[in-house]
Amino acid sequence: MEIHGLTKTFPVRQSLLSRWRGQPARKVQALTDVHLSVQRGETLGIVGESGCGKSTLARTLVRLYDADSGEVRYEQLDVLGLRGAALRQYNRRVQMIFQDPYSSLNPRMTVGQVLREALSVHKMRPPEAQDARVQELLALVGLPPQAAGRLPHEFSGGQRQRIGIARALALEPECLIADELVSALDVSVQAQVVNLLLELQERLGLTVLFVAHDLRLVRHLSHRVAVMYLGRVVEVASTEAMFTQPKHPYTQALLAAAPTLDPSRRTAAPAITGELPSPLNVPSGCAFRTRCPHAFDRCVVERPALRTVSQEGGGGQEVACHLYDRASEPTAGLTASLQPVQVTP
Repeated sequence: MEIHGLTKTFPVRQSLLSRWRGQPARKVQALTDVHLSVQRGETLGIVGESGCGKSTLARTLVRLYDADSGEVRYEQLDVLGLRGAALRQYNRRVQMIFQDPYSSLNPRMTVGQVLREALSVHKMRPPEAQDARVQELLALVGLPPQAAGRLPHEFSGGQRQRIGIARALALEPECLIADELVSALDVSVQAQVVNLLLELQERLGLTVLFVAHDLRLVRHLSHRVAVMYLGRVVEVASTEAMFTQPKHPYTQALLAAAPTLDPSRRTAAPAITGELPSPLNVPSGCAFRTRCPHAFDRCVVERPALRTVSQEGGGGQEVACHLYDRASEPTAGLTASLQPVQVTP
């Protein structure tokens, strides 16, 4: 999957007073010029603060939201231009697992009905073979055969998320987009669901976009990581490089804020200062400049583009920061302050 210049805004409802005054309509800038690529068989983790656009990106990729502009290509297929049968075929190949297992299942339908509906709508199996396929799917996600006749409220949160995974797998997809897959689950259940996802990926050869804010899970699951801030991708790198050699000041602050059991790394100083700006009024230039300790004049007037920078040990990672632009090399003091942040797994 290749994503180029993806942009999505949401209009804000105007009051009668603002309309009477002739004030222009306001928009929430959810995604701005997003560039990403996902390789077959890999897991790409997408991280960032709440409200940075992670879930909007996931829903736009499966066409639950229509993008304002940009391009999404899936094996050279123009995703944003798909309609009718072509869109249904794409939706079969790229499935989404939703964050909340309590609201993503129809409470009036049994688990068997939920799974059979997916099989029937997309004509995955003839009617006489659907019951057998339902049992196969339940076994695939570790649920007993009798679960097919029960309603969603009779299951725990972890079991409901397994049902959501089974529903997605019913269409035999090539790519899964997991939106905060375990954030609504107890910690004791999270490991079971994550290990199930890893097992299914290896067994079925799935490509996974894993949207999360838990850095430990992202490090455990992902081959590469993309960091988002206020609707923009600010850094993309392999998981090992991201957690040992973070380049962008926001990535460093995000990793420094992660909890740790190492007493020597505990500090009372905040990893990042200031409040997240409103998506209704995104700062000019670099969106992170209002919270960045290294911001300089160019950050105010010019938005940095993703560029590839070298890293220790070879290879490269993409970062959107003027500090790494050769035309504006940082001073020795800034370079010294941008040290790798070690994060305990």
